[in-house]
Formats: sequence, C-alpha cells, structure tokens
Amino acid sequence: MLFTTLTFVVFLVVVLTLFYILPRSLRRYLLLAASLIFYMAWRAKYVAIILSLITVDYFAALWINRKQGSSRRVALIISIAANIGMLGWFKYANFLRGIFLPGAHPLDIILPLGISFHTFQSISYVVDVYRGEQAVVTSYIDYALFVSFFPQLVAGPIVRAREFFGNLWSWKPPTGPEWQRGVAMILTGYVKKLVFADQFALAADSYFANPGAMPGFMPAWTGTIAFGLQIFFDFSGYTDIAIGVAQLFGFHFPENFRRPYLAASITEFWRRWHMTLSRWLRDYIYIPLGGNRRGPARTYLNLILTMLIGGLWHGASWNFVIWGGFHGALLAIERLIWGREVRSGWTRLPMTIVTFLLVTIGWVFFRAAKFGTAWYVLGQMGSSSTGHSVITLWQWRMALVALIIALLEEYRGVWSRFAESPAWVRTAVAVAALLVIELFSATDQTIPFVYFQF
Repeated sequence: MLFTTLTFVVFLVVVLTLFYILPRSLRRYLLLAASLIFYMAWRAKYVAIILSLITVDYFAALWINRKQGSSRRVALIISIAANIGMLGWFKYANFLRGIFLPGAHPLDIILPLGISFHTFQSISYVVDVYRGEQAVVTSYIDYALFVSFFPQLVAGPIVRAREFFGNLWSWKPPTGPEWQRGVAMILTGYVKKLVFADQFALAADSYFANPGAMPGFMPAWTGTIAFGLQIFFDFSGYTDIAIGVAQLFGFHFPENFRRPYLAASITEFWRRWHMTLSRWLRDYIYIPLGGNRRGPARTYLNLILTMLIGGLWHGASWNFVIWGGFHGALLAIERLIWGREVRSGWTRLPMTIVTFLLVTIGWVFFRAAKFGTAWYVLGQMGSSSTGHSVITLWQWRMALVALIIALLEEYRGVWSRFAESPAWVRTAVAVAALLVIELFSATDQTIPFVYFQF
C-alpha cells in the first residue's frame, strides 16, 4: 500500500476517523490492527515473520529485565540472532551463495517489506533494556505497535523505544498547530516524491538503464546527479509523509533529513542525511566498537567498519559495500585532517561543492546494478568526451528552485515563519501544493519509493 496511492489516502482517512471516535483504551488495538492490515496489503503471509520477531524480542526483553547474570546475555544474543538471522536469510542468502557457490542458481527469495528498518528498531529496544537505558514494555500490544506502526514501518524513520512509548503512554491529542504541521509535512512529502523525485527518476533511469549508449562525462555526471536528487527527494519525501501521518495520530517522530546537500563535509552530510540511521550506527556499532576512545588509528578503523556495515545494510552486493567503505574512508580522512570541525566562513561554499561532488561519486556505486557498470560510469566521469546532459532544462530549473528553497530555510528559517503565518496564507499554499502535484507530477504510473527495496 504505497503512500502515493488513493487506496492509502482512503485507508488513512478511515483509520483516523475510527481513532478519534473510539475510546482511548481501544485506540492502540485499532492502530495495531491497521498496521498489520497495512503490512498484509503487500504480502499477507509475511506477517508471520514480523509477528515472530516481535514475540521473540518481547519475551527476550522481559527475561533480561527479570533475570541476573549470564542468562541476560543469552536472552540478548537470542534476540539479536533472531533479527540478524531473519534479515540475513532474506537479504543476504543469495549474496553469500554467489560468493561461496559461484554460478549457482539464485534462491527464490522475496525480501519482506521494511525488514531492514523494523529489525534495527527491535534490536535497539532490546539492547537498551539490557543496558538499563529503557524500561521494559510489559504489554505485548504496546510493543507490537511500536515495531509495526504503519507510518514508519516500511522505510523509517528509525524510532527509538523511548521516543515512541513516551508518546504512547503520555498521549495527548494534537493541537491545532500540530495538525497543521502534520498536514503540511504530508503535502511537502507528496510534492517531493511526485513532482521532484519522480521527475529526476526519469533522467536517472534513462541513463543507468544503459550507460554505454550515452558515453561522455556530461551524461555520466548528470545521470548520477539526477539519481542523487531522486533519492533525496524520494526518501525525504517518504519520511516527511511518515512524520506528518504520525503527527495526526499524536506521535512525534524524529527529523530524518536536514538539507544534506548543503553540508560542507562528509561528516556533516551524515549528520543531515538519514539522521536516524546515522545515530543508530553511532550508538549500536561505532561506540560498541570503541568509538574514539582507543586512539586515532582505532577511531579511523571504527569509522570505516561502521560505514561498511551501513553500506551492507543498504543492500546485498559489493557495490553497497564499496559505497559504505568509500564514505567510511572519507570520514576517516576528514577526522585525520580537520577533526570534527564544521566548516564555516569563506571556505564553506567550496567545501560544500566538493562534498556534493564526492557524495555524487559515491552514488554511482549505490545506483549501478553491477560493479562493472559502476566502474564504467566512473571512467566516463573523467572522460575527455563531452556528450549531452540527461537532465533537461526544465529539470535543471526544478533543481534551482529546490536549492533556493533549501537556502532560504537554512539561513532564514522560512518554514518556521510559514507555520506562524495567517490561516489564509497557509491555506493558499496548501491549495498551491495540490495544484503543483496535479500539474507537474512526472508520470501517471506509480513509481515505488527507492528505499522500499531495502
């Protein structure tokens, strides 16, 4: 059930209506039932997978909370093994099969919806209970809702237990401004996805479908830039919708994107891009590895290992491993040269351009289906042959508009000012957003969100 379909809009209206009609004691049951229906709309039988993991993690956390000594660690290991094992089978079985059994026929495996996200969310809960940083959840219904809540089930943001249960157990109805913010976030997400992301997807897909047909550095760079713009607008659009929908139910989800292409370093980029994944990797991979507590050399190694794991989390191929390692190496190099310094002053603009170009080079491995394709595209980026831009003049104008809006928000806070504007202004902008979606949607066909495949 894609966010961008009429089916989802009807589903959301029905669930919202029932949510506010029913007594408060029944609302969590409604949300859990709605979330499972949302999940089963994709592939009903796979609901057994998410319910199995929910059950294992729920009882593992209870055991950890009640017991002392080594049995707590056993329960933790069982929980992590169940989540990683399930994720590993569905996501990495064919990858490992190709490594150890070259030429073997791939197994017929379909990746369960959102498994990369809800397994990370579950692991963080059980680990936090083990560390004493999270109170154990005694209600199975509450815990099942935390894992399966439909706005963020498929592609995040990755919500921590304390964030979710703080909202659930101390629930308050959304205020008028919160309703307005939720609707504004949803409309913003739809504009990002249907107008911007799908438009740049046309250019990126046309190039990466057959890069050899469009040689030269212009097609290589513009095709990859088109993908970089597509994935940003696509993924941030999804999370805007998720955050907005959750807001309508009285849940406050963490920010997941903060204008990442304005970053002046790779370190800053990861503070702005997929922020909930970045903090998850920091708290559950980087810090347990030792973080920066064991000297510079170990710090650099930990950065690289963390990003290698982050790359592999995105997909089961060597391209994702290389993409993660590339970012890890850049983070280590930056730490070696500048420490954690945030670039400011006159150096910020050139460093922002350099950072954008480095991120774009990394996107080649993320988008290309095979290593050979990625290597070819990289070679064309340095080619003396020119070729032609795959991004049209209209699409460049769209990118310019997006850049201006991002700069206005970054340096003038136009979004917060808009939230405080008169009602007629907000209404006019909402109507304009709907009109833009109707007039400028890139295609009549539904293009799935990029991160649905992860």
